[in-house]
Amino acid sequence: MSDKIPEGNRSARERLAQQREREKGREKRRRTLIVASAVVGVLALAAVVGLIAANAGKDDGGDTASGPAVAPSGAIGEDALTLPVGAADALSTLTIWEDFRCPVCAQFETAFRDTITELADDGQVKVEYHLATIIDGNLGGTGSLRAANAAACAQDAGKFAAYHDVLFANQPPEPDDAYGKNSRLIELAGEVEGLDTPGFRSCVEDGEHDSWVKKSDTAFREGGFQGTPTVLLNGESVFPSKGDEQISPENLKKWVAAANKGKKPGTATPTAPADGSSAPADPSSAPAS
Repeated sequence: MSDKIPEGNRSARERLAQQREREKGREKRRRTLIVASAVVGVLALAAVVGLIAANAGKDDGGDTASGPAVAPSGAIGEDALTLPVGAADALSTLTIWEDFRCPVCAQFETAFRDTITELADDGQVKVEYHLATIIDGNLGGTGSLRAANAAACAQDAGKFAAYHDVLFANQPPEPDDAYGKNSRLIELAGEVEGLDTPGFRSCVEDGEHDSWVKKSDTAFREGGFQGTPTVLLNGESVFPSKGDEQISPENLKKWVAAANKGKKPGTATPTAPADGSSAPADPSSAPAS
């Protein structure tokens, strides 16, 4: 007998092999689609968590701080509720509302900190931070308020951006009100060079900016925002998406580049705080005025 495969059988086997390869391709594409959908779902869930947190706290403003609202040095905007980072003449403005107890805010900071710092350092954006305390209203405690006051005290020293990053990098689990302890906030100030001073400690312990923080939180609730973080590029929401595009470091850079096309980057040097203390030379870690 011949050891050759008959022509008809060979063709049938080749067609069967080709069909199996096509089926493998379809299965691979199906698995890829499932994974991609899961990633989008995580981002969408993050946005929903922020929405739930914002709405849950609306009926409970938490502890009411007494006394006049004392804005931190270098705060700008209406009622001096904005803490600016980056060159004052940067081409675009990135507005960010955050709560230091908000886990989605920490996820956002982890994913976008380097990108935002790069854009600010290059004069492409100035970042305008606003502080909210929705988790205190949702879960109880005072960690959102205490941490925001401490961040405002860091602003007085010209070190808001660096301390802001430390707070999110060390954020406790959401139900843990560790930031409700001033001692913990002062301990973390030790991670920012030159911040742990008698003036900073007194500002934190006395709650010097508590009423200002409450005023900022009221502005957040009355602003119609859906949760934290709220991220706006030149007034347009970009979290968790802009139009049909999901936010990502690459997309954020692309959106900023499109907004700034044909314009020269900002170069203004942020000024020192009003109290006369020295601000860091790095524009990414000092407030602009």
